[in-house]
Amino acid sequence: MTAAPAPDSELAARFVVEAVPLFDALGRGARRLTDSDADAEDLLQDTLLHAFEGFGSFRPGTNLNAWLFRILHNRWVSRHRYRQCRPAEVALEMFTASGHERSAVHRSAEVEVLDVMPDDDVVAALSELTDGARTAVFYVGIQGYTYAETAALMGVPMGTVMSRVSRGRRQLRTALSHLDRQQDSACRPVTTNFQGSAGGPQPAG
Repeated sequence: MTAAPAPDSELAARFVVEAVPLFDALGRGARRLTDSDADAEDLLQDTLLHAFEGFGSFRPGTNLNAWLFRILHNRWVSRHRYRQCRPAEVALEMFTASGHERSAVHRSAEVEVLDVMPDDDVVAALSELTDGARTAVFYVGIQGYTYAETAALMGVPMGTVMSRVSRGRRQLRTALSHLDRQQDSACRPVTTNFQGSAGGPQPAG
């Protein structure tokens, strides 16, 4: 009787050496795609499991980070579709990119603001975006992938990615504006208006 083949220890060792150092970035990506720490942890674990099981299909020398984030995105979409209906596709609206495809070269002002915000505020701002726009802004604006790379990650045409980034930037400006107003209100000192209406509070005599 032939014994069952042992797990590929060499492949497992490669996974530990090459993929484990990228887990922190993957975890941050999971947190920004979800609405809670618990959901992010579940998504991350699901992603790591699928990445480990499929690591044999990864071609050495290619972009491992992009490969892992593609799995993260696919698992997020699968979980989203399971819990809800399929996210509606946004209309294709092409817009010019001024000859710049690499977002690191042509970063938006909104993303520059996100860079200096606490993670909780980033999550709050991104949660205001529609699903397609949130994912596109995350990959292009935050992770620094090109439109072409993001299109491959999301499995959509590059024009759709460009449309979603454009739409997402508009939504992000609105979300950041709302967040800024909320923070201003929270920090503003409370004052009592002693000159209010006749029936209002009066200063002590």
